[in-house]
Amino acid sequence: MSVTVAPYGKWASPITGDSFTARSVTLSQVRVDGPDTYWVEGHPRDNGRGTLLRQLASGETSEVLPMIDGVRLPDVRTRVQEYGGRAYAVKDGLVVFSDGFDSRVYRFDVNDPSRGIVPLTMLSKTRYGDFEIDEVRGLAYAVAEDHSGQGEPENRLVAIPLDGSAGRTDDAVIRVFEGTDFVAAPALSPDGTKLAWLTWDHPEMPWTRSCLRVASLDIQGLLVDTVTIVDAPDVCVYEPRWTLSGDLIHVDDSTGWANLFRTEGFDQSEDDDPSAWTGRLRTRSMHPGARAFSHPHWQLGLHSFDTFDADHLVCSWAEDLTWHIGTVRIDNGLAEEWATGWWPIGNVASCDGRVVFLADSATSSPAIVEVKNGKTRVIRPSTEAEVDAGLISAAQIVSWPTADGEKAHGFYYPPTNPDFKAPEGDLPPLIVHVHGGPTSASRPGLQVPFQYWTSRGFAVLDVNYRGSTGFGRAYRERLNGNWGVMDVSDCADGARYLVDRGLVDPGRIAIRGGSAGGFTTLGALATTDVFTAGTSFYGVADLRALTRETHKFESHYAFRLLGTEDLDDPVWQERSPLTHIDRITAPLLLLQGSEDRVVPPSQATAMHDAMAARGADVELKIYEGEGHGFRSAEHIKDAWQTELAFYRRVWGLQCDEEAPSVR
Repeated sequence: MSVTVAPYGKWASPITGDSFTARSVTLSQVRVDGPDTYWVEGHPRDNGRGTLLRQLASGETSEVLPMIDGVRLPDVRTRVQEYGGRAYAVKDGLVVFSDGFDSRVYRFDVNDPSRGIVPLTMLSKTRYGDFEIDEVRGLAYAVAEDHSGQGEPENRLVAIPLDGSAGRTDDAVIRVFEGTDFVAAPALSPDGTKLAWLTWDHPEMPWTRSCLRVASLDIQGLLVDTVTIVDAPDVCVYEPRWTLSGDLIHVDDSTGWANLFRTEGFDQSEDDDPSAWTGRLRTRSMHPGARAFSHPHWQLGLHSFDTFDADHLVCSWAEDLTWHIGTVRIDNGLAEEWATGWWPIGNVASCDGRVVFLADSATSSPAIVEVKNGKTRVIRPSTEAEVDAGLISAAQIVSWPTADGEKAHGFYYPPTNPDFKAPEGDLPPLIVHVHGGPTSASRPGLQVPFQYWTSRGFAVLDVNYRGSTGFGRAYRERLNGNWGVMDVSDCADGARYLVDRGLVDPGRIAIRGGSAGGFTTLGALATTDVFTAGTSFYGVADLRALTRETHKFESHYAFRLLGTEDLDDPVWQERSPLTHIDRITAPLLLLQGSEDRVVPPSQATAMHDAMAARGADVELKIYEGEGHGFRSAEHIKDAWQTELAFYRRVWGLQCDEEAPSVR
């Protein structure tokens, strides 16, 4: 086979925008119900509609829900806290779900489909999610977010009757717990007598300080007193979950890492007074050490571990820059890793010795994987568009010294395409990718979007700057007070590290990112001379304006990241990229959704207008109907083509590939 000689960045590739949309879906919310596996698929070709699917033990897979009133298919989605998350629950074939079209809650029984879809709540301004079914009382516990009043929406824990009575009157929805700014993760004990849940209040985020509570339930589903298990300064709690014997498992970071803990001593008798628990409850660390058994809950319904049997949990954890899966003994915390060939990236669910989880690997894009009797199989891949093995640029773990003498981490992807090679002495352009959050993390599994670049002759650096998760609390908290400085310098230092090693062209380095990653992108263009191009997806340009306009969940988030709640403090202006338009000399591309409630489009338009007024090289595209992240196949494809055309124009790499016009 002949190899074509062409400059880096001008290679032809079979990986196109259609590779992300035509035969691909997003996978989430993996759950098991006996021998059946459930999950939600987002379909770009159907404007991202969330479809609930089920695979039977026989291997037959089908869509679960019929049309609502014979008119439209459901959209299994919740907008609680804008980021959503767990939008359904299933137990013994009974499905309770939130519909993204009207935010109502519905019920459907897969064992009696003739009854159709039954509304459980009225059409209102209240959003629901994080469901937990209580068959004994005929209720579904849920997080409710009420947007009907003035000011911030009110979040509370509620119980929705399964008989449909609340579909006729709002008064039938039972208020179970309220009074805190946020609630999440209701978890019903195996005997149905107790409920555990999480709470937190402004100005905290759920990963800075949160509280674990437990209460007994009366026959109506109301709380009978409440006992607090964890509530300590600078300690956050994740994922309360019960063992088969009635002990409560949770994850908290009191050790500096997100470690497992077990609380025992709950009496199983129904008439026990919760106030008597305090004297006999014992909370013990199960597996202390430098492992993270959960991650910040941006969305509802985290499920990083589950009960495997009476003696074990099945868990996923982050360690040494990658994710692992295996069992942990409940009595002594002994961990045993499984060699599955997959890295868990999402929900882990188990029933009767069968484990199902969302995962990827160095050579496989996200898929739903089952482990049973020591054998691993793929239940559902996220894409049918396979990437040829010769085109795969596997992640290389890299760490580099920071300007202030510490260390940052990331993954490097070199250009890879067996049909092309670059002329002697040519160096590839580099694209530095910045994850969102900023309290989030990049992972090394196969990501087709990165192969989109590397197969065309671009190198990619995916940065886990200080502030990223999976490296312990101390690493994450290094960003507090330093947002807009430390993340920017870590990205710039990472690019310089690759330049110094002779791996990339110092004159062709771009930075790209979405949301908080867009903020870092804009800040890097304004405060460093490393980058010669940048792309911001719905990025933050004006910090004061964002604080006034953003949603409740993140309305206090920037205070901790900037180190002050005083909006008159000069730091708000100093860190805002919009303030430093005159310093930006590199070309900038802005991509934005018109309906974004997290980072409103006013941020992108203000940035564009200010740069255009001074004659700078700036382009803006606003996608109608899109929110914080693009769901439409047409818009996803267009965004990728636009970004590629932008870099090729800026760096003089134009070729014959399709390039949309920028509006």
